[in-house]
Amino acid sequence: MATFLYRIGRWAFRRRRLVGGLWLGALLLALAAAAIAPAGEEEDLSMPGTESQKAFDLLDERFPESNSQGAEARLVFQAPDGQRVTARENKAAVQDTLGSLDGGDQVASTTDPYESGAVSEDGTIAYSTITYTEGAVDLTESTKSALEDAANQARDAGLTVEIGGSALDAEEEPGGTTELIGVAVAAVVLVLALGSLVAAGLSLLTALLGVAIAFGLVSALAVPLGLTSTVAILALMLGLAVGIDYALFITSRFRDECAQGSEPEEAAGRAVGTAGSAVVFAGATVFIALVGLGVVGIPELTKMGMGGAGAVALAVLVALTLVPALFGLFGRRVLPRAVRKAAGAPRTGAGNCATSHDEPAGDRQSIAAKPAKGIGTRWARFVLRRPVAVLMIAGLGLGAVALPALSLELGLPGDESKSVETTQRRAYDLLSEGFGPGFNGPLTVVVDTSASSGDADTRSTTNQVVKTVRGVDGVASVGDPVLSRTKDTAILTAVPRTAPNSGETKDLVHAIRGAVSGVEADTGAAILVTGTTAVNIDISEAMSDALIPYLTVVIGLAVLLLLVVFRSVLVPVKAALGFLLSVGAAFGVLVAVFQWGWAADLLGIEQTGPVMSLMPILIIGIVFGLAMDYEVFLLTRMREAHVHGASPGEAIVGGFRHSGRVVAAAAIIMISVFAGFVGMSSPTIQTMGVGLAAAVLFDAFVVRMAIVPAVLALLGHRAWWLPRILDRVLPNVDIEGEALTRPVPASATVPDTAVPPLPVGRHRG
Repeated sequence: MATFLYRIGRWAFRRRRLVGGLWLGALLLALAAAAIAPAGEEEDLSMPGTESQKAFDLLDERFPESNSQGAEARLVFQAPDGQRVTARENKAAVQDTLGSLDGGDQVASTTDPYESGAVSEDGTIAYSTITYTEGAVDLTESTKSALEDAANQARDAGLTVEIGGSALDAEEEPGGTTELIGVAVAAVVLVLALGSLVAAGLSLLTALLGVAIAFGLVSALAVPLGLTSTVAILALMLGLAVGIDYALFITSRFRDECAQGSEPEEAAGRAVGTAGSAVVFAGATVFIALVGLGVVGIPELTKMGMGGAGAVALAVLVALTLVPALFGLFGRRVLPRAVRKAAGAPRTGAGNCATSHDEPAGDRQSIAAKPAKGIGTRWARFVLRRPVAVLMIAGLGLGAVALPALSLELGLPGDESKSVETTQRRAYDLLSEGFGPGFNGPLTVVVDTSASSGDADTRSTTNQVVKTVRGVDGVASVGDPVLSRTKDTAILTAVPRTAPNSGETKDLVHAIRGAVSGVEADTGAAILVTGTTAVNIDISEAMSDALIPYLTVVIGLAVLLLLVVFRSVLVPVKAALGFLLSVGAAFGVLVAVFQWGWAADLLGIEQTGPVMSLMPILIIGIVFGLAMDYEVFLLTRMREAHVHGASPGEAIVGGFRHSGRVVAAAAIIMISVFAGFVGMSSPTIQTMGVGLAAAVLFDAFVVRMAIVPAVLALLGHRAWWLPRILDRVLPNVDIEGEALTRPVPASATVPDTAVPPLPVGRHRG
């Protein structure tokens, strides 16, 4: 692999204008496709095969006129203090308001609260349900405006009016100001780490180009592939984070090669052959983990995985081709000013990176050839002196942070998770006040008697179901059943006494399903429990059930890939255990922040509750790949030194000397990018930002920087042990670029007569 990538790096360096032009053309095509493509639509979260989803599908078939998954709005009216909504003036205002909606475009029906009994016991709050013929994403702006105008009409009459339901659900727009802060922090870190504005700008430029192409492709394919705004945001988040990191790793290696006396073209080839090999492997791990999300069976999660995987693949391609091409354009300006001055080379041209052309080849050694003994080296030697203490403190510390994860509860955010500044949240609170907390999460019980015959059978079975459901502890009320046109299906609504996301409501759903199973056995009818609350419960349970199998697959994959890369048995096992610690600590942070409310105000999180159901598996998939990033970039230099005869301790120090600072900078950049998304209004994106930022923080600075060197120090030579049978069977991917330490044959270069030779000195190696 190293030799192949070496050729790509040299080719891209020499054909820099062609490579740059191709990527610019790809960017323009992606942006043009996004501009002319229709806007994507948000889709309801679903999981085929669950009972609640089967019930929704049955309702669409038996009640086609009702559109079970169509948009719905609730106008919630509250009388002024000391008054009732049943007073003549207030009643007239409510009815006039609802009358303005009758017959409107896309309006299927409007209920009168005074006829349907939708008035609270104290008479202060009432609501009307407006159903629509289309889903929320298909509602026109005029339809939404008519709803808001109707609410304003009632407000002008002195009533308090709020709007709940799905009709006003807004699409989360990708982009904003908070993530720009993350990019700004990344720019500062790049300048400090690389000591060159040009080098920092190069990493940012390539990452932004890859993100722009990925974002354009996601937007262009949104309609044909059903991609949502969350997919676009995940692609933006991941593409930006890994794009900057991958460019940083290759740029850092290019500078090292220059410092050791390589000519620019040779340095570019070796940088792509060595650091580029690690980039390919690291990107492949992220890609595989994200694509593997498809096995969970949730379409939305599959799309998020595919979108993120595509962004990562683009970041790898950009790093392997455009980054070395820009080396050719900027030449030695990629190096810090101090190194350029010390080298005494001319300021123009693409000559030798760091040495004078007059210097003999054998003596070429810049002052920067050997990295100074900085904080990375001092830290590595400290760990070597006290490996047991470092291991115990780091391990116990992560274990303590992970303890809250034992209380992890999964759920899906609803109106209760929205800001109190939104009308949906205020409508939710009013309904809870007037009708009880369970009113916001009604359960729909579907009775299918198609296997039986006769209207009487349907009514008899339905009455039996009503009686059974009313007898279940925790049910506040059960509405009158509604029969389908064919008289073979009935639906009834059961209102719980508890809030939609509470554990009691989850238990109630299972209790109802258990209670009606006896009716099913007696009558032969199919009885299904559904509704938004039941769907959320089913999805959350399915995600919990899939968590351990998916984690097992990811860990197994990690061990297998690292076994191939590092040709060691204990290194992969250590990496997998460290990954588990990182993920556990990240879950602990999610529980502490989003369930318990710790530092929630500081992060701008207004409502606590269960953790988003998709987050654990999504974070496992992403963090697995990112953890392997740092494992590979740090340990490749260690193994490289070990292969060349260094003692285990000196190999550890050498790895930190060359890669410690770069890995730390890359982690800070990634943390900054992820943390920048915490300020967005979507609970999904907030949870993702906090979870990923915490996971990278723990993995990079605790696991890879402390636990890994401590374990390697304790293992010594045994860390790199590999049974002979595995040594013969496993392929040699040469991720450290050992083949490049030998003279590279002329055939390894890509002939290019179209580009004049560069004014360079003699070749190294």
